[in-house]
Amino acid sequence: MAKLSADEIAERLKSLPGWEPADSAIRKLYRFKEFMDAIEFVNRVAEMAEAVDHHPDIAVNYTRVTFSCSTHSEGGVTDKDIGLATNIETAFADAQR
Repeated sequence: MAKLSADEIAERLKSLPGWEPADSAIRKLYRFKEFMDAIEFVNRVAEMAEAVDHHPDIAVNYTRVTFSCSTHSEGGVTDKDIGLATNIETAFADAQR
């Protein structure tokens, strides 16, 4: 899978509010009211990522969770990462219901 150009990443991120390019990845910070809400969200995303065998880097800081998506074998962002970010957005929307 080919690495996306900066322009391609910018175009695709238009449909993913809050996601931003960061070095050779894309990332987003999510905020929760409670620590356990953040952990439940991380677990939901971890199961989904495992199912598609494409895993984000995850940082948990109490009620804040940051996901960073990159295809390491390609040295940057690919369509896999855009798809993963889209799935994370869907999981977040579901968690807010």
